[in-house]
Amino acid sequence: MEYDEKLARFRQAHLNPFNKQRGARQHEQRAGEEAPDVASEATLPELAPGEPEFHCAERVMDLGLSEDHFSRPVQLQQAIEECKQVILELPEQSERQKDAVVRLIHLRLKLQELKDPNEDEPNIRVLLEHRFYKEKSKSVKQTCDRCNTIIWGLIQTWYTCTGCYYRCHSKCLNLVSKPCVRSKVSHQAEYELSICPEAGLDSQDYRCAECRAPISLRGVPSEARQCDYTGQYYCSHCHWNDLAVIPARVVHNWDFEPRKVSRCSLRYLALMVSRPVLRLREINPLLFNYVEELVEIRKLRQDILLMKPYFITCKEAMEARLLLQLQDRQHFVENDEMYSVQDLLDAHTGRLGSSLTETHTLFAKHIKLDCERCQAKGFVCELCREGDVLFPFDSHTSVCSDCSAVFHRDCYYDNSTTCPKCARLMLRKQSLFQEPGPGVDA
Repeated sequence: MEYDEKLARFRQAHLNPFNKQRGARQHEQRAGEEAPDVASEATLPELAPGEPEFHCAERVMDLGLSEDHFSRPVQLQQAIEECKQVILELPEQSERQKDAVVRLIHLRLKLQELKDPNEDEPNIRVLLEHRFYKEKSKSVKQTCDRCNTIIWGLIQTWYTCTGCYYRCHSKCLNLVSKPCVRSKVSHQAEYELSICPEAGLDSQDYRCAECRAPISLRGVPSEARQCDYTGQYYCSHCHWNDLAVIPARVVHNWDFEPRKVSRCSLRYLALMVSRPVLRLREINPLLFNYVEELVEIRKLRQDILLMKPYFITCKEAMEARLLLQLQDRQHFVENDEMYSVQDLLDAHTGRLGSSLTETHTLFAKHIKLDCERCQAKGFVCELCREGDVLFPFDSHTSVCSDCSAVFHRDCYYDNSTTCPKCARLMLRKQSLFQEPGPGVDA
């Protein structure tokens, strides 16, 4: 008899509140047939006049979250509809109605978690030159760039632009009004090289430079935040006080302190950081007089450009792919003038100088020691005809600007005569264009 009482109480506690009539009828039958004394003890309190019957024990607040019979989306949807109907029948602002609303929220969250997002949301969305891909991760917590709220990956679908990494909820996709920053980088790959070119809020009509929302320095109706890169003012939704290194301050003042920038400027600077678009000799030629690291790096780059012809004509170097040592900085094997912001950052920290020195040593070892073909392309100083084989990238040599012949530096500057190789070329050219004599015509 004790077992029957426990069984009856267990069934009473786990009664389905969404099937009121059938549950009440089964309870009455079990109470009358098995344990009438238990049923009288477990009877729910009487309802107030006019209040509909609603069986909801405190222990079933999470019904639909752990029950096996609510493990499918179809069954959860049916439970949600029944819960909504119960909420309409209960008196407004009553405790029972509040409990039912909480239960409805839990059921909807469970349905959202079980529902396959691939059924409704496409994997790729193209909008304003953005190429949005649906994210698969559920554990990462991000912030929506559109509504400035947290993206709960466990229960919400969200997208990321593969071009500028703009993130937003799926519900915010149709509200996106900012074009992809990568398109601007592709069409206009250049920096603003004026330091914080501020024009004032009046030039922006006291509106955000991006979304045109009303702003003011007093914070009413929204706080105006200045971007140190563009000099313009933005609202709190478009300017999150992110920090970034400003290119104009680097090339003019060699200043690498991060400043506050808008979200749009932050993405633009992140995409442009590795692009070689800074010609330092034209922008600020005096910078090389004050920054020793740049002088050393410029010399190393010039030497690497002199080594490049050896590698292009050397089969072993091509098979070993030596030039791929600089694949992250391809512009280093094309010219010695262009720099990226990342190059300047690495030069400031010393990483660029050390890595270029190692690459320079590797290249020189191949040409002067490891490869016989490259060794055979060396030069002998024609002015003194003494010493070892010379190469144009040696530190104690000088190269003729006309014929590219290599000489000892001291010999080249001490000799006031013309370059011997240039003299030979000149004589050969004169002999070819010399007019033939009368005996030749006969």
